[in-house]
Amino acid sequence: MSSRVRVALLSLALPLLAARQSNPAPTTLNVFAAASLTEAFRDLGQMLEARQPGLTVRFNFAGSQQLALQIEQGAPADVFASADQRWMDEMTQKGGVAGGAPIFARNRLVVIVPRTNPARINALPDLVRRGTKIVIAAEAVPVGRYSREALQKLASAKGYPDNYDRRVLANVVSQEENVKSVVSKIQLGEADAGFVYRSDVTPAAARYVRVIDIPDESNVVAEYPIAVLKSAPNPDAARQFVALVRSDSGQRVLRQHGLIPAPLAQSVNHP
Repeated sequence: MSSRVRVALLSLALPLLAARQSNPAPTTLNVFAAASLTEAFRDLGQMLEARQPGLTVRFNFAGSQQLALQIEQGAPADVFASADQRWMDEMTQKGGVAGGAPIFARNRLVVIVPRTNPARINALPDLVRRGTKIVIAAEAVPVGRYSREALQKLASAKGYPDNYDRRVLANVVSQEENVKSVVSKIQLGEADAGFVYRSDVTPAAARYVRVIDIPDESNVVAEYPIAVLKSAPNPDAARQFVALVRSDSGQRVLRQHGLIPAPLAQSVNHP
């Protein structure tokens, strides 16, 4: 091959190589996250995509127990963000976590009722009335376990009826697999009250529901750990996403969506 031909071929190859370097091959990051993180994580995903051209962040939002089972069964996941320590511990014990699983946010419980409030529930003691239809998450779901813990605390608080927790649970008409399902049923007026996270009362949901606060001394603070998975198809992007979540800008996004950022949450007394 003559030197002229070689030079010509090289001149054609260099622009192609430069184009590949400036436009990296598209990659996908799969984030499995608790349903209560939906709005905040979507914003964070868009932030990471803007910083990493060619990267697509895909989310699977569900109850933490469902996500853990899907990962154990081989679902392709890079990051796992749980709404409690229980399911992250199980993942860690089974060798599924690469490195640590730091707490990146916390959350509080509230009770919501339909905006029209047909059952006239104006305070937490009203939840024991016969015929009241209450929706709660299943006990295996983090928010379901937290809700039951809060009810036990309220049962021993001053001003609450005897057997308060048992009487409220007796009014439960549906146990959901994730917190968003609880919100949906209350928004649609399919039940009179439900236990959800504060962050789930988004601006869109607030148009259809009213909030009844749970006193701090009886509330339960949810802890959210996050981890890169050992089986992650895209570990580099996974580490970048976890770093973004824990960064100052990431923590501001969490706060904007009603979550308690990890640095601020250190001062919150965990029940």
